[in-house]
Amino acid sequence: MRLILPLPGNEAFAERIAEAGGFELGQLETRHFPDGESYVRLVSDVAGRPVDLVCSLARPDPGFLSLIFAADAARDLGAAEVTLVAPYLAYMRQDRRFTPGEAVTSRAFSRLISSSFDRLVTVDPHLHRYSALAALYDIPARTLHAAPLLADWIAAEVPHPLIIGPDEESEQWVQAVAAAVGAPHVVLRKIRHGDREVEITFPDLTPWQDRRPVLLDDIASSGRTLIEAAHQLQRQGLPPPVCVVVHGIFAGEAFAELSRLSERVVSSDSVPHASNAITLAPLIAAALQTWEADGPTRRRRRPGLAGSSG
Repeated sequence: MRLILPLPGNEAFAERIAEAGGFELGQLETRHFPDGESYVRLVSDVAGRPVDLVCSLARPDPGFLSLIFAADAARDLGAAEVTLVAPYLAYMRQDRRFTPGEAVTSRAFSRLISSSFDRLVTVDPHLHRYSALAALYDIPARTLHAAPLLADWIAAEVPHPLIIGPDEESEQWVQAVAAAVGAPHVVLRKIRHGDREVEITFPDLTPWQDRRPVLLDDIASSGRTLIEAAHQLQRQGLPPPVCVVVHGIFAGEAFAELSRLSERVVSSDSVPHASNAITLAPLIAAALQTWEADGPTRRRRRPGLAGSSG
């Protein structure tokens, strides 16, 4: 039986995965020494078992070493395999050098993860300039998709919706959600100017004045795209939107500002937040059950020694 081990802050999500998949929920202990160094102890016995470390990687830096130490301890204590279950996968957006001298952190981060885990499971990573996770990670990596779950929620909770995507790149994804809901859709044109400034162009929404706008996005971090879109919906005389996002990071005052402009703001539980209304646990549990049927994949490597690229 798989052993689900949550990193701090991921206990509730890990419990939902264990319940959905019929897995055992284990325990690990973390704390900091007076000098700030991390202490990690696996309380549950991992010997001979497939171990899944559950850690949403939103705001990853403070707890990342504890995650790596836990993976290393599980290997050292005889786990059959060690899988990272990261419903939100960090460091995907710095996928090239925008300014000379910048670190391409998506590549560096993938090497760190690949050197410490045997497999990776995540949901809707930000694959902008990469065709798939296999272009970055050299371990088996499974990408799961939340679109059907978002569509189910919209169909149940939003009467007479108009599905609105944030940019041209979202066209296929938004179209799939709209088709599942049985609703019309439009896609915006977006030009980003830095981390916190975005310019959005709307099509004419006059034919849809009688519908409730539903703004979809994969990630809401600064929230500027959704906030600017909500402002423009007001100017066009449409009702306040329902905002539905997969990964609700909501940095700073983003959630409060967006909530003031919206009928409702909801997210999946990939990142723990008050807006969580759509659970990904059954989706992830089903993927882990498939891997359990396939048998373990054990790749023994020393962390930090994965190959590098230019």
